[in-house]
Amino acid sequence: MSEEDDSSKTEEPTGKRLEKAREEGNVPISQEIKSLIMLIGGIVALGMFAPHLASSLKTTLTPFIAHPDAMPTDFEGLRALIASTMLDVGLALLWPISILVGLAIISVIGQVGFVYSPKRAAPAFDKLSIIKGLGQFFSMKRVVEVGKSLLKLGLIGVALGFVVWPRLDWLLQTPGMPTEAMLIKVRNILLLLVATVTGVMLLIAVGDMLYVRFQSHKKLKMTKQEVKDEHKQSEGDPQVKSRIRALRMERVRRRMMAAVPSADVVITNPTHFAVALSYKIEDMAAPKVVAKGADLIAKKIREIAEENDVPIVENPPLARALFASVEIDQFIPQEHYRPVAEVISYVMKLKKTR
Repeated sequence: MSEEDDSSKTEEPTGKRLEKAREEGNVPISQEIKSLIMLIGGIVALGMFAPHLASSLKTTLTPFIAHPDAMPTDFEGLRALIASTMLDVGLALLWPISILVGLAIISVIGQVGFVYSPKRAAPAFDKLSIIKGLGQFFSMKRVVEVGKSLLKLGLIGVALGFVVWPRLDWLLQTPGMPTEAMLIKVRNILLLLVATVTGVMLLIAVGDMLYVRFQSHKKLKMTKQEVKDEHKQSEGDPQVKSRIRALRMERVRRRMMAAVPSADVVITNPTHFAVALSYKIEDMAAPKVVAKGADLIAKKIREIAEENDVPIVENPPLARALFASVEIDQFIPQEHYRPVAEVISYVMKLKKTR
């Protein structure tokens, strides 16, 4: 990725971009955090299982040292002996290895949560390309990883140097000490070295985690055009949406005009608004708006009403109120019952007169 491309990515990643990256398995995982947790877990597991492990290995390996002459020399005997020995060693190491594997999984889930990415697990045959592999080997990412490894080794080396150097004379004198005192001193220095390495790796792990997350966030940043394109994909092209909205309104308008001939009355402003009402006493609890419109649509509603002998009543306040508060195919609210009832009563009287 060129610097120009990076400089153009000025927008924060959208939720959709982050979700897609997570589905593809592109999540910020610090390998140093995993190494630190496995180191601590390995030390704890070693302390817990060391006696049992030593006893099991002693029982398994003693016959090879004490009675080498009893070992079989034929192929089948050697095969059975090797299989039995490997099984015993595997059973002895089962719990420590299981703990390390579990800690490795927990260290990943603790950083990014549970991520299920079939695409990540699928074999990528394009990575088998030798040329592409060489390109990745000499990439900037590889250089950074090598630099991080060298920095980690350097920091651990310096920290161990600060621990060992002041005690160098004492370490040179340990061969002349009594065995018990020497073992105690060696144990103390080993514990100090382990604590020092763990502390340095903790600092490295925290720094690596922050760096990995920064790089991942930077990689997922978007250009202004990418944000616009994603918005179009998720919300739809504005021109297409406008066209769909226009078609929907046209269908509603045609259905509305088709309902005007069956209306019982059209209430007008008289020229700006027109609202057509239908009221069937046997079927309806209240009058229903079957068509409404303003200006040219109102004019069209009046023309259709005149052509089909639908009564037209001028009542500007009621026409404006119904137009603003009642949608098509909705019954009028209670606050309009009285004025609408007066209009319908007038229309019914008019029909009786005719």
